Amino acid sequence: MNWKFLIAIVGSIFIYERSSASPEPTATTWDQWRPLVGEWQAAGKGSPGEGAGGFSFAFDLQNKVLLRKSHTDYPPAEGRPAFSHDDLMVVYADEAAHKFRADYFDNEGHVIRSTADFSPDGRTLTFISDPAPSQPFRLTYVKNPDDTLGIKFRNSSA
Repeated sequence: MNWKFLIAIVGSIFIYERSSASPEPTATTWDQWRPLVGEWQAAGKGSPGEGAGGFSFAFDLQNKVLLRKSHTDYPPAEGRPAFSHDDLMVVYADEAAHKFRADYFDNEGHVIRSTADFSPDGRTLTFISDPAPSQPFRLTYVKNPDDTLGIKFRNSSA
């Protein structure tokens, strides 16, 4: 009985080791994302008003996902009290579709799933939400010549 148990354990270890040694996926590459990695300061205006804060991009899970975290503070305006906005986006490679996908979550309860794509010159990154009648969106990052990022967020049906 002890030999059967030992053989079962060794077989399990062998199977685990073999499956964890699978080759790295090659259908998509993270190279184009590397210039975004780091801490960024943000300031701007639009809806819901003028705000300031920052965001970051960082690889996680042994470089299998890219996390974007953001925090923006909005001062009181037009009778509205000050408030903060926090969000998290998880970018991952969808190897089956040969695309990058992203899942966005924020402190207001929004969950948005999207596809991410770079322009041919690699300077523009656009997230386009999956078709949803409630809130289609387009989030675009543009790498400027001075190494700043321009950001546009708009309703993609507009």
